[in-house]
Amino acid sequence: METENIFSGLKVADFSSFVAGPSAAVILSDFGADVIKIEPPSGDPWRHGNRVAPQPLAEEPYQWHLANRNKRSITLDLKSPDAEQVLQKLVTWADVLVVNTPHHARRKLKLEYSDVVQWNPRLIYADLTGFGEKGPDADLPGFDITSYWARSGLLSMTRDAGSPPTWPVGGSGDNATAMGLYSAIVTALYRRERTGEGAYVTTSLLAEGVWSASVSIQGALAGATFAAPHDRKNPANAALNVYRASDGTWFVLIIAPDRFVAVAQAIGREDLLTDPRFSDRAKLAANRPQLTAILDEVFGGQPMAHWHEVFSGVNVTFGAVRGPEEVIKDPQLTLNEIVVPLEGAGGKLTETISSPIQVHGVKKVPARRAPDLGEHTEEVLQELGFDARGIEGLRRGGAAPMAKERAA
Repeated sequence: METENIFSGLKVADFSSFVAGPSAAVILSDFGADVIKIEPPSGDPWRHGNRVAPQPLAEEPYQWHLANRNKRSITLDLKSPDAEQVLQKLVTWADVLVVNTPHHARRKLKLEYSDVVQWNPRLIYADLTGFGEKGPDADLPGFDITSYWARSGLLSMTRDAGSPPTWPVGGSGDNATAMGLYSAIVTALYRRERTGEGAYVTTSLLAEGVWSASVSIQGALAGATFAAPHDRKNPANAALNVYRASDGTWFVLIIAPDRFVAVAQAIGREDLLTDPRFSDRAKLAANRPQLTAILDEVFGGQPMAHWHEVFSGVNVTFGAVRGPEEVIKDPQLTLNEIVVPLEGAGGKLTETISSPIQVHGVKKVPARRAPDLGEHTEEVLQELGFDARGIEGLRRGGAAPMAKERAA
């Protein structure tokens, strides 16, 4: 059994904001990395995401803790002439630097890879953009909704026939992208172990969105013929559809061809196996709405608990569609450490969602609250080698504003 966490001793300077970049750094922190969150005097806007609709509204800044737990925070105004000396020390200290500031702004702040690598050739510089580093839209601002969902094609494919594109779940593309950025960082760290060399790694919300949609996008590259948008009452396959139980619970059902006989028997409709309307592939295709209507009636006759037992008994893939309030009651989440205790956040926020990676035999760092704005500025500056006079000079010059007190 290891006595240390996997990334104990790894130092991360997190200059990123909002979700994807900070969440990549959170995964490193879950396994023991020392992550310093570097924020402008105004702070990361995601500190207040809990108050912005259509995000779920709450008193506690739950989103902030999710994306920034286990970190230390310092305030640094990179526009200040005195900030460069702090930046240089941070870069020299760090193994990994995470940044998602648009490149045109990075150039002004002297935060590009070419600006900082001179101070630390072993640095892993992790760059996150909306649309990639090149091309006419490289400097466009991007959020997961625009870059990951809309531009990638995902938003056009995740809707039913006749319906307009809907608003996707906030942060879903960001967190998928965080996994990609984390993977790039870890790949570069492995390379550094072998070669001693640092690296510039990058991904984008667009690239991650296209990767998530890659089965369909690859089909387009191959000139594939695409089915019409999903129509629940007339699906491409009635055995791969969404149905509703008598208690109002919707569920996704996937019946493999070799399981259809067992399912028909289990639901008490063996007659479907000899029904002439479904006797061959052509007739089945012509009568999909009729089969769907039959299954609608059958599944609407019993509650989800009944169908859970039936489907489990015949080894059929299914999934009840749950809302967030139901998801958090699922015992699978606590038993598999998907949801874990959160220390020190206060209020109603006593748990958080762990990163989705487990290494058997290795415990993650216990999750503790995200920092207040600039909470650790003085502490970190001292660790970087600044004495009391130097810190006071940075305060007066505006490079490192005074830390704010912890909210009650």
